[in-house]
Amino acid sequence: MVRWLHLVSASVWVGGLVTLGALVAAVRREGVDRSVLKAMARMFGRVSWAAMGVAFLTGAWMSIDLIGEPALAVKLATVAVTAALAAYHQVAAPNQSPRTRGILQGLILLSSLGIVAAAVAL
Repeated sequence: MVRWLHLVSASVWVGGLVTLGALVAAVRREGVDRSVLKAMARMFGRVSWAAMGVAFLTGAWMSIDLIGEPALAVKLATVAVTAALAAYHQVAAPNQSPRTRGILQGLILLSSLGIVAAAVAL
């Protein structure tokens, strides 16, 4: 059950990033008001932080059996970087240009995929 929760929450996090990226690009092309983008981002933030919290708690529980595994150290470091990037993005996004936000979102996606890669190595 713990592994299932971990995988579902990680899927929500990473899948949400990919989905939100595609939706934002489509919505921006259509010229939708910025308030719609903000509402999408707020809702994604709520869902994604909850998913990341569940993934963190379940991952901590499962990591007890993996202490000493090199891939676990890589995964934990990548989780820390991803969480820091996401937190910074959430705080700083209102004051950033769309280009800077996009770059930061891309980095968050890449580091999230790095977490998945490290997890597969476990």
